[in-house]
Amino acid sequence: MWLLEQCHKEWEKEGYLYDYNQLVKMAQEAESFPSQVNPDHPRFANPPSMTQAISAYCNEQGLCGPATHPEYIRCIFTSLANRYKEVLHTLKEMAPFPIERLHVIGGGSKNRLLNQLTANAIDMPVVAGSSEATAIGNCMMQAKAAGIVKDRWEMRQLIAGSFKPKVFLPEKKN
Repeated sequence: MWLLEQCHKEWEKEGYLYDYNQLVKMAQEAESFPSQVNPDHPRFANPPSMTQAISAYCNEQGLCGPATHPEYIRCIFTSLANRYKEVLHTLKEMAPFPIERLHVIGGGSKNRLLNQLTANAIDMPVVAGSSEATAIGNCMMQAKAAGIVKDRWEMRQLIAGSFKPKVFLPEKKN
């Protein structure tokens, strides 16, 4: 989400004050944006202007760059979903067990559009857990230290019974 955060900061400096829900809605309204970037490319580490870095990347790749804020956001979300697909492919090759779903926790679990785009890209379910996973983990470690729970399996059971995840299934492609 670094790319989006940096674009958001630029837009705020220009007087565009979007909240997170507005950003997601804008991306939904942009429909599908054809161009994608590699979110892990070094040029996106800390550029003076993220929007200019995205545009330059697209231009160098011979792609149509985003022109509107919704197109930038949609480009970022689609790029992230497809990067997740690439990384997941590598992990599936290395894992000694089958990977049949992707679990998302923390702030990203609240982004319904990105979770759905990811499920579509990886062609498997995305299970969005708690957005407060760090705090929950901290509480569980304190509970373990206090002897309230004995091991990680008991912690997992307690968490699973307390927080219902949202499951995003891949949508059929036309």
